[in-house]
This record gives sequence, structure tokens and C-alpha cells, in this order.
Amino acid sequence: MSDSQTRTRSREQEETEEQSAGLECPECGGSVIADDEHGETVCQDCGLVVEEDSVDRGPEWRAFDSKEKDEKSRVGAPTTNMMHDKGLSTNIDWRDKDAYGNSLSSTQRKKMQRLRKWNERFRTRDSKERNLKQALGEIDRMASALGLPENVRETASVIYRRALDEDLLPGRSIEGVSTASVYAAARQAGVPRSLDEITDVSRVEKSEIARTYRYVVRELGLEVQPADPESYVPRFASSLDLSEESERRARQLLQNAKEKGVHSGKSPVGLAAAAVYAAALLTNEKTTQAAVSEVADISEVTIRNRYHELLEAEQDLPVA
Repeated sequence: MSDSQTRTRSREQEETEEQSAGLECPECGGSVIADDEHGETVCQDCGLVVEEDSVDRGPEWRAFDSKEKDEKSRVGAPTTNMMHDKGLSTNIDWRDKDAYGNSLSSTQRKKMQRLRKWNERFRTRDSKERNLKQALGEIDRMASALGLPENVRETASVIYRRALDEDLLPGRSIEGVSTASVYAAARQAGVPRSLDEITDVSRVEKSEIARTYRYVVRELGLEVQPADPESYVPRFASSLDLSEESERRARQLLQNAKEKGVHSGKSPVGLAAAAVYAAALLTNEKTTQAAVSEVADISEVTIRNRYHELLEAEQDLPVA
């Protein structure tokens, strides 16, 4: 229940109590109280029901603890940073049908078309809101194409809003800052995507994405840890239909590489791809460097080089 609704309800209860306090029992002259549970006003002394069938302003459901109360309370859709107006405005459906699924008449269709047009105009009051609406649409499109979860989209939307509020956009494209926000949010959430994967779904060049990303991270003071090669392993293994044993073996290879310092200065995507390939061979599962290269979007030469380095870091394994 929102603060405004809570204040309104408490104010109504106070008014009801004040009205009840001014009443007297017509039988004995005693004080009367309001019984909200039964919707009655009764005398405290003789029990006479002075008023009945009062309006119950509470919810129609019952809750027996605070958690159940929070789950059942209905105050409309939650606000979200993924929409420029945080989801507080109304949307007019694009389908020309009524609530029963029947098609609208030609007159009604024209009317709804005009209403949609004016609704869109009123939803974006100035250039800043139009900018935000376009950017959040780009963020949602790219996140969907990359298969990123909703929390990453929320974080990317917050990063873009901060960049817009701190006036970081002049001289940079909306698409560039949007892409940089998605890239940073994915890394912060521990579900990173490589720069090449980001570039494939973006409308700007790779060099602009990298440049804008460094600028946004520096100016906003974002805490972005270096990408962990292990975070790429589950996605690569799933795309190649490898078993859990292979995935676990790939993680062991990467952990050994970290202990030996082999990972320093190497691309995390390349290390993860090589670990997945090596693990598949060690567990006798069929896969090829070409298949891993296609999934990881990295060259076969890189996989071969990292593959040998990972095996050398294994004390008990011979060099292939």
C-alpha cells in the first residue's frame, strides 16, 4: 500500500472516530465506538447497535502476516526505470478491438488513432524525454537480442539516466551511450557479453562503443570489475550442448590458470573458449575448434594458443 493511500485511510479512520466520539447512545447516554470488522457503531455500555452497514474502506482480502499483506496489496503496476515515464502513463492498445474482442467501427478506429497520436505527444513533453524514450527503447532491444535478464536492463536504464542528468551526452550519439550502458550493466551483473557480441546488436561501431564505455565509466565513477573468464563458461557450454562434467572441468582449468597467473593480460573470452574446448576433449565429448569459435565469436588461432597455455598450467596433464 502506498504512502498516499495509507495517509488517506488513516485520515478517514480519524474522521470516523471523531464522528463516533460525538455520538451518544440513545438508550443509556453512554459513549459509542466504531466496530470496523462488522461495519457497526455500538454502545460500549449497553451494546446497542446505533449504526450498521457502514462502508468498509479496507481491502477485501485478509492477511495473517506482513509478507502476505505485501504480496496481496494491489496499488497498480510497479514503477520501472525501463520506461521514460517510469510506467506511470497510460498506453492505448494498437489493436482496434474493444474489451470483448470485437472489431471497432471505422468511426471508432479513426477516433482511437487520433487518441494514440495525442497520447504519444503528451507522453514526451520535451526533448530530454524524447531522448530518454529513444535510448530506453534501444537498451531494451539490445538486451533482448543478447538474452540479458531484466535486472541488467534496469541497471542499464539507470546508468543512461545518470549520464543524461549529468550532461554527458553532448558530442556523443544516443545509440553509443545506450550501448555502453548495456555493456557496463552486463559486466556489473556478472553476465558479461564480449565487445564483439555487443557490436553485433548495436547500431554503432566497435571503436565508438569502447570509447564511450570508458568515458561513461570514468565520469560516473562506476565500479566495474574485470570480466571473469568463468562467467562465460556456462553460456558457451550450453550452446555447444556439453555436459555438466565438461563445464566443471573447464572451470577447473581456468582456476588453475589463475593460480599460475596465465590469465593475466589475456582476453577472458578467449580463455573461456579455450577452456571449454580443452574440457570437452578431456571428457571425451565431441566438439571442434570451429564450433567453439562460432559460439564464442573468436578466432580458432586464439583458441589453439590459449588451449596450450591452459594445459601447460595443469601439473598432471601432458601438453597436447
